[in-house]
This record gives sequence, C-alpha cells and structure tokens, in this order.
Amino acid sequence: MTRFKTLDDLPANLTGQVALVRVDLNLPMQEGRASDVSRVEAVRPTILELSERGAKVLLLAHFGRPKGKRHSTLSTSLVQGDLERVLQREVMFIPEVSGPVVAQAIGILRPGDIGLLDNVRFWPGEEANDPAFAAAMAEHGDFYVNDAFSAAHRAHASTEGLAHLLPAYAGRAMERELAALEQALGSPQPPVVAVVGGAKVSTKLAVLQNLVGKVQHLVIGGGMANTFLAARGVNVGASLCEHEMIETANAILNTAEQAGCTVHLPYDVQVAREFAARPESLRICNVHELGADEMILDIGPQAAEALGDVLKTCRTLVWNGPMGAFELEPFDAGTVALARMAAALTQDGSLISVAGGGDTVAALAHAGVADAFTYVSTAGGAFLEWMEGRRLPGVAALEA
Repeated sequence: MTRFKTLDDLPANLTGQVALVRVDLNLPMQEGRASDVSRVEAVRPTILELSERGAKVLLLAHFGRPKGKRHSTLSTSLVQGDLERVLQREVMFIPEVSGPVVAQAIGILRPGDIGLLDNVRFWPGEEANDPAFAAAMAEHGDFYVNDAFSAAHRAHASTEGLAHLLPAYAGRAMERELAALEQALGSPQPPVVAVVGGAKVSTKLAVLQNLVGKVQHLVIGGGMANTFLAARGVNVGASLCEHEMIETANAILNTAEQAGCTVHLPYDVQVAREFAARPESLRICNVHELGADEMILDIGPQAAEALGDVLKTCRTLVWNGPMGAFELEPFDAGTVALARMAAALTQDGSLISVAGGGDTVAALAHAGVADAFTYVSTAGGAFLEWMEGRRLPGVAALEA
C-alpha cells in the first residue's frame, strides 16, 4: 500500500503552529442553513484533534462555482454557523485566504482556535493551480492537512499545490477513505465483486473497462444493463438503451471473458409501460418476454436472489450505482434486496463492502443499510475517478 503521512506523524504538541486544513464545506443550503451537514461531521475529528493538540487551525474550502470572482452568496461565511454547531466551538471567519488580513487573524487566534478562510475559488489562482497563489497561502502555515477526498481529483492550489510547499498530511477522514479504497481495489481479498449501476454505459465506460481486469465478478444493473442485454441479442422493448454503445458493450464483455471476469446481467426483470409509482401495467417477466411497449425498470426477484448468492461467494464488494429506478416503488426492490444482503454479509464479517457515489449513498440510505457497510464514500466525482483507475492529484501529492 502507498504510504501517506497522517496526523500520527505530527508532534503530539502543536502549540502555536498553524495548520492549513483543506476540508469540503460545499454544503447543500436551504433558507440560509445547510440541509445536510454530513461533510462537516466527516472532518470534525481532524479539526478537533488538531485544535486539542494546540494548533491554530485555518480551514480552506470551496463553496459553489464562483469562477474566480467574489460573490456574497458563495462566501464560506454562509456555513460558519453550521460549522460552529457541529464542532460546538466558536469559529473566526477570515474574509481572505492570504495576505495581511490572514496574518492579523493568526495573531489574534490563540492555540487551539479555529479560523475559516473565505472561498478559495474566489481567486482564479485556485483552479489554475497557480504556484504564486499556492505560495501566498503557504506563507501562513507551518504544515498542510488534506481532509477533502471529494476534491482530491482536482489539481487545484488548495488540494495539490499546497502539498508540495508545506509538510503534508492526510486528515482522519482522508485516511479512512484511502484505507477503504485500498481494501476495495488496491489489494483486496479475492474474490472481488463489483456492482455497477446507473442509467448510461457512456458515463461509466472507463469504470467498466478498469474493473473487468481487476474483479472476478461484475454485476451490471440500472439502465446500463439494458444496453448489455441488447448487445447479447435481447429485445429490450421501450427500455432506456444506448444502442450506439452496443459495440462497446460487446468489447467489454469480450475483455471480461479473456480476463476471467464473470459478467452478471438480470434474467428476470420488473417492467411497465409507463414510468410511475406502482403502475397498473407492472409485471415481472423473463428478459426474453418483454413487450415492444414495455420498459425494464428494475431487476426481478430471481435475479436479486441469484446476485445475493454471488455476494455470498465473495470476500470484497465495491458498489457504485443502483440496480433500478430506486426512487419509485416498487422499482427499488432489487437495489434494496441486494443492499440488505451485502449489509448482512458485512455484519457477519464475511464481506468487506465499500460503496460510493451520490445515487449509491441515497440508495443505501433508502435501504436502511448505509451504516452497515464497511465504508460508504460520499465523494462523487473523486470516487468515480478512483474506480476508473485514475491517479488523483490531491492524493498523489500526499504520498510520503
């Protein structure tokens, strides 16, 4: 496993030292308050540990997409209250990220105090990874901590540039994420099963191409499965299907066969003529019995049971994307059944389960098993790029 320096590599006593800590505070807002503070809860251990060890903690974060210009509606000051509520600590807002205002604030802060810098994306140098901008921020810090895996796929000044200018460490949330990803695909316990769902093959093409060479079982669900079924000669009726991707799907199936990876597609499915909750036209059928005006909207109970049996033979699971249109009942049944089986096997200690991506997190929460998996990543783009086998700049910069 790649070695990363963590907070354990820092001196126990950090009194008076300034920690520049990159966190993800890009929170969904409703009526001036965050509707979900899970990202703050994720970085809470790192912030409080550094504070308790006597460091002056300066938080760097982005908020929205201001494109290098100041916008009062995108200032990180808007999440200051949410941050204080979760940390149960007072936080000083600092309306800059470098220069005399920051220097003055550091002078006011006492050891253990926490400061929140303004939105790093207010400055064009952030997204350009401008060395001069990174150096201006680095002037204020004694060391750098990255606790924002969700932004690690961006080579920005606050995610990558700073790590080359100051002693750099992974925060506790980043450390957990990297350990989980190593367990899932870095050096996993075989056999490994990957569950990949979602609407379109085109959005998960790189993921599928990377996984077929690394896992023993590949489960394809969601609208993507329809394209693979069509590639195998199944008439998928009115289902969502990328017919232009059939050649690509066949190439993936061939690569999987050569690599000794078994691809699992549903053989019974839930279908309907209209996309609505509990439609009158709902029925379960074999994939070869689909009517021309019917849509596949979920895997069937036999397919769910068969996939559960696959999970029982495996030691490691990596999951991204639902099996069907889980937002509408009863098309959540396949995803819920498989998620609960994975959760039960994880709790038994027979399966290491790592899941990630926005829809996946929502689907596992819907199934009531988000806390029963080994690790659930809330990082969308970064998790997907990691599944594609890409090297993430913000992670690579932390390598010891």
